[in-house]
This record gives sequence, structure tokens and C-alpha cells, in this order.
Amino acid sequence: MLKKWVLLLSACGMTIACYNPPRNCEDFKVGSFRYTDMIDGKEQTTTFVRNTEIEIGTFEGRVDTSSIRWINDCEYVLRNLNPKSREEEKAILIKILSTTDSSYTFEFGQVGSANKSRGTAIKMN
Repeated sequence: MLKKWVLLLSACGMTIACYNPPRNCEDFKVGSFRYTDMIDGKEQTTTFVRNTEIEIGTFEGRVDTSSIRWINDCEYVLRNLNPKSREEEKAILIKILSTTDSSYTFEFGQVGSANKSRGTAIKMN
């Protein structure tokens, strides 16, 4: 009986470990998007428009333009074109983890940093 449970649990574990969520990243390379996050206990929304080469983001009335360098279909690096501080000079790596028909879940953080955050962007067009 114990042997059956071990085999069953092993099979279930392998199924879960092998599951890959859908990633139709090509559908999200260009377009208009909205991302909402909690910052200091307050819900904040960023909107951004992306084409294959640049991303223009708006947050609290401030507009930033960043260059885009695609590493592969689901990962890209953003670099602020007009940084106003050393912090803004640091490139951001974004990796699309999963997609739906109208949104994608992503992980982001400074290039080279182990500190990553996650979020979900919703396509507006």
C-alpha cells in the first residue's frame, strides 16, 4: 500500500513540476497596457505604450521613455532614455511568466539583482 502512495505522489509531483503556463508573449510585444500595484499602502497605476523599440510609461503624471532590447520572445531589458538619477540609469529586466488573452504576468528587477517583483499587466487595446 505504501508503495502505491509513493508512486502516486511521485507521478503527481512530476505532473506539477512539468506544467508550463501558456506564454504567448508575441501577443504582448506591442500595445497599450495598464499595471496596478500597491505602493506604501496606496493603489498606484502605471500606463505604458510599447512598440518594438521603445516604451513610454506614465506614472503620477510623469512620463518616461525607455529603450527596449528583446533578449528572446518573453524577456526584454528596459533602459531609461533620459535618466534623472543614478537609480534611473539602471536597466530593468522584465520576464513574461504567463499570458492570458488580455493580460500577462511578469517578473521584473534591476539587471543583475536577485531582488525581483511580480505584477500583471492588462492590455488595453
